[in-house]
Amino acid sequence: MEMKGAIFDMDGLLFDTENIYQETWNELAAENGVTLGADFVGDICGTSGAHMCRVIEKHYGVADGSIIMEECMKRVRQKLKVYVPKKPGAEWIVKAFHDKGMRLAVASSSYPEQIESNLKLAGMREYFDAVVSGKEVEHGKPAPDIFLLAAERIGCTPETCYVFEDSENGIHAGKVAGCTAIMIPDVLAPSEEIKEIADGIYESLEAFTVEVLEKAE
Repeated sequence: MEMKGAIFDMDGLLFDTENIYQETWNELAAENGVTLGADFVGDICGTSGAHMCRVIEKHYGVADGSIIMEECMKRVRQKLKVYVPKKPGAEWIVKAFHDKGMRLAVASSSYPEQIESNLKLAGMREYFDAVVSGKEVEHGKPAPDIFLLAAERIGCTPETCYVFEDSENGIHAGKVAGCTAIMIPDVLAPSEEIKEIADGIYESLEAFTVEVLEKAE
């Protein structure tokens, strides 16, 4: 099947921002007298909305996770106003797909304003036909809603779209959506389960571009 679209997660995938989020989650934990367990990273990565709140409530022991979530997002926004670090090969792969005439979208759990700000600051906004935030869908990752909406907005069927993700929640969402789900691990190595369901796992976006896109030339 000819691939016509590519949907990219943002944090930890296009931009090296996941570490900034983890740093901030830990700052807030310390301020609340909480030590986050080793499974927090896997639980929180790729989530948004109500699902993220439930993860926060579980790990921080609070009744309402939205307060900590909002504070984390606010602090991260401040940190990213200065500099948005790109992941290796991020601009290369996006430009390569764009030059092939493929339709491109960012589908991120972040706020719409943060997605737009990061893309513009990194000089990459021009390549994308659509931006979709987790705030726009009822169910966040690992539900498929965000990828289904992204595919719709770029005028492609999910079956003709790549999904690029760094989180297990994102890979689950991409697979349920019916997309070709490619994992580029960031802060967590892929589990055995993800190794079985992902359509491909590459050490970087640069590696995918070399091994898949350039070979197709």
